[in-house]
Amino acid sequence: MKNILVLGGTRFFGRELVELLIAEGHHVVIMTRGQSGNPFGDQVEHLIANRLSKEELASIVEGRTFDIVYDNICYSPNEAYEFCEVFNGKIGKLVFTSTLATYNADGKEKNEADFDPYHYEIRMGNSKDFSYGEGKRQAEAVFYKYAKFPVVAVRFPIVMGEDDYTRRLHFHVERVADGLPIGFLNMDAEMSYILAKEAGEFLKWAGMTGVTGPFNATANGRISLADLIKIVEEATGKTAKISLVGNDEIRSPYAIPSSWYMTNAKATNSGFQFSNLHDWLQPLVEEIASRKE
Repeated sequence: MKNILVLGGTRFFGRELVELLIAEGHHVVIMTRGQSGNPFGDQVEHLIANRLSKEELASIVEGRTFDIVYDNICYSPNEAYEFCEVFNGKIGKLVFTSTLATYNADGKEKNEADFDPYHYEIRMGNSKDFSYGEGKRQAEAVFYKYAKFPVVAVRFPIVMGEDDYTRRLHFHVERVADGLPIGFLNMDAEMSYILAKEAGEFLKWAGMTGVTGPFNATANGRISLADLIKIVEEATGKTAKISLVGNDEIRSPYAIPSSWYMTNAKATNSGFQFSNLHDWLQPLVEEIASRKE
């Protein structure tokens, strides 16, 4: 049994991770601001603190050590640096949730070497000082420079699931079902995705095994936005209204100018077996469409 702290474990793939850890019998501690409740009850220990306050973070973990910490909610170099100051010497390993957005969307398949956090110029700041992708790049760079514990940076593409609080896939299903337009930049652009349950499984694997460094984690395969919309059309029985211009209100959250996808070869070669995107994407869209009805 391991002693594990999870930051960002009450919803979506973070919740999937915590449920897996509980099922394996680990002592799981979640930390939240106390605003989203505790869906796990007495199956976990619940700490309440503001992760953005170094003082609160240090106070609530004072005198404690953890075998693994999962950090799903770090978005800036300042947060990463303060994490290192608080946890250096107190944890066995960090699994940090990073993103495909560390890579530029230039139409080329991305592998881990396409962004090198070990030699990236660090610019300190808060999340408001950077784009989402740059904030994650900076956080990775800080962790790999200042952490005195092993770090795995898990780079996820868009995570999909029925309970996705961002409702990005739901956006497409609902607008097609309701006959509303969707704005895209390039329908031929291909993207990577991963299912929330598999994202949780990968995070658990990254913590429990001896791997370190950056790892892409994505389902096998990719799909163009045009083919994704065809699946939505089949599931809803409606024809999509597509605009290749469009304002922010109708713009797809998947609207990208060029293909943006990654290879999972490094993780596969290290022993993790991924699902096939085309085995679960259509059933997922159909389930979301059925709930819309």
